[in-house]
Amino acid sequence: MPTFISPLSHVEKGAQLGENVHVGPFCHVGADVKIGDHCTLDSHVALVGHTKIGSHNRFWPNCVIGAEPQDYSYEEGAPTQVIVGDHNQFREGVTVSRGAEKEDGVTRIGNHNLLMANSHVAHNCCLYDRVILVNGVLLGGHVHVHDRAIISGNSVVHHFASIGTLAFVSGGGRVPTDVLPFMMAAGSDEFKVRTINIVGMRRAGISEDAIKAVREAYKLIFREHKAIAAVRSHFEEQLETFPIELATLLNAWQAQKDGKMGRAREVYRDQPYQAAKAA
Repeated sequence: MPTFISPLSHVEKGAQLGENVHVGPFCHVGADVKIGDHCTLDSHVALVGHTKIGSHNRFWPNCVIGAEPQDYSYEEGAPTQVIVGDHNQFREGVTVSRGAEKEDGVTRIGNHNLLMANSHVAHNCCLYDRVILVNGVLLGGHVHVHDRAIISGNSVVHHFASIGTLAFVSGGGRVPTDVLPFMMAAGSDEFKVRTINIVGMRRAGISEDAIKAVREAYKLIFREHKAIAAVRSHFEEQLETFPIELATLLNAWQAQKDGKMGRAREVYRDQPYQAAKAA
């Protein structure tokens, strides 16, 4: 049973709450919501729709998780979902829309993510693990943000864009294309990759040899504008084995090339809707 539900909150019949859940005043928990153990809803939090929440998540005031997507194609009442993992923090005013009837109809938040005040995660987005969205970040629909990426305040990410592992987007950025793994990107009028995220890579425990390889790849890709086949050939001649980080970077670059408009996931825009099985 939950530890505490404020008498000033409304938990609909059918909602499932785990152990040691704290529901503060003026919260609303919908009938199709599942909340895992040790979660906290501070106050004025709305968890609605077909929303599954893992354990040890905290929701600060005025969060809305699982509301209908802001998408004209969505049919009211469609049982699309939001699935949230464990140990996430949703700061004041965060909004996460449930999926539209596209792709698999799910918006996903992984584990150990920090969504700062007034950030927005649109329908069918996927945040992996240990992602940071700084205040006011806006993710368009179908955006994927990979492990340990950081998107700084008031940045806007175009739908179907991908932000790679350990990528860093500077504040106030307009992100119309993918940001490759381990890169630092900035700009509103002229958004582009500026350098590699050395500090983030070192904090993540990546070896200096791997960092050196990624730095060299950055120069070949963004300064010398080499073709991907030439870059791969260069490293095949120089290295006995590819560091996994270098392979991740080159694979993401190839996917971007195979996509449209600088976005690897743009090819999924017309993918037929296949609803995910209820979790």
